[in-house]
This record gives sequence, structure tokens and C-alpha cells, in this order.
Amino acid sequence: MEDPALCANGCGFFGTAANQNYCSKCYKDFLKKEEENSAKEKENVMAKDMAELSLSSDQNTEKKIIADDSSTNKKTERCGKCNKKAGIVGFKCRCGTVFCSIHRLPEKHDCNFDYKAMLREILIKENPLVKADKLVEREM
Repeated sequence: MEDPALCANGCGFFGTAANQNYCSKCYKDFLKKEEENSAKEKENVMAKDMAELSLSSDQNTEKKIIADDSSTNKKTERCGKCNKKAGIVGFKCRCGTVFCSIHRLPEKHDCNFDYKAMLREILIKENPLVKADKLVEREM
């Protein structure tokens, strides 16, 4: 057998080949330094990317200003029953229309969507028909 090698860091403890000839404590310190170096490299790369993005965004600001003017003319959502502005809290029904909080229920806006037919189709898909075997010989 080979004599165990001392720690590569020179701390006086024995190192192992699995830890690159470091003892356990020095190996942990070695890993921490590597993580810090890789984190610094990532920060440098991110800083360069951000600088490039800021340069390209300065060139595109005129295009964004023009686009913002066209978005102000956006049509607001209105209730299909009372024509009140639905805004953020507009409820879209399965019939395809947006309604306010008062008319969101199907009973309140005379919805023409057939819920029973939809549920029947779902039940047919989820529960296939099971038929008994017609051969008497197989019954045991």
C-alpha cells in the first residue's frame, strides 16, 4: 500500500485523491473559492449583457414611444348585458361574451351555451361503454 499523502494545502492533515489531495476542511474552502470565482464571472457577463441591452434599447426608444400612442386607443371590455365597463374584473362566459360581476352567472345573462350537452360529452369520453362477454363458455 502507498503511504497517505499530506494535504496539498500544507495544513498537516492527510489528503485523498477524491478531494484532489486536500483534506476535508481545505477541500471545502477550495470549493467555496471556486463558487465565488464563478459567481464573479457570471456577474461580469451579466454586466456586459446589460450594457449591450441599454445601448440597443436607447436606439429603440423612438419606436416604443410611437407604439405607446397606438396602445392608448385600446377598446375596453364591456358587459354584454348592461354595457357597463367590465375592466379588469370582467368575467368571460363559455358563450364567448364578457360580463360584469352582476351578470357573470349564466342565469343572469340568458346564456345560450348548452352545459348539459357539454357534460354529457365529457361523461361519454371518460366512461366508455362496458359490454358483457356474449360467449357462455368464458363464464366461470
